[in-house]
Amino acid sequence: MPGCSRGIPYVLYNDIAWQPLPLEPGFGSGQTCWRRIERRQRARAFDRPHRVLLARLHAAGELDRSRACADGSRVRAEKGEPTPARRRSTGGRRAANTT
Repeated sequence: MPGCSRGIPYVLYNDIAWQPLPLEPGFGSGQTCWRRIERRQRARAFDRPHRVLLARLHAAGELDRSRACADGSRVRAEKGEPTPARRRSTGGRRAANTT
């Protein structure tokens, strides 16, 4: 990760998109940094360090879950679950074309 040794932490710490990553020595391009971290995520390289960090924070009483958020945007819906009923639109209808 020599070309991205500063770029990946910079993006993650500052919570910015990959594309506007500054073009400074050691940052690498945003696309390259994204590809490198994506490869490591797919290989699950961060799973164990993440669990160890959470365990240490919990043991030290430093784990604050008051701001935690469960994100279900990447969870697949159960098959066979009923779909919600369609609701009638309360918006206005488009006018008929008179031309």
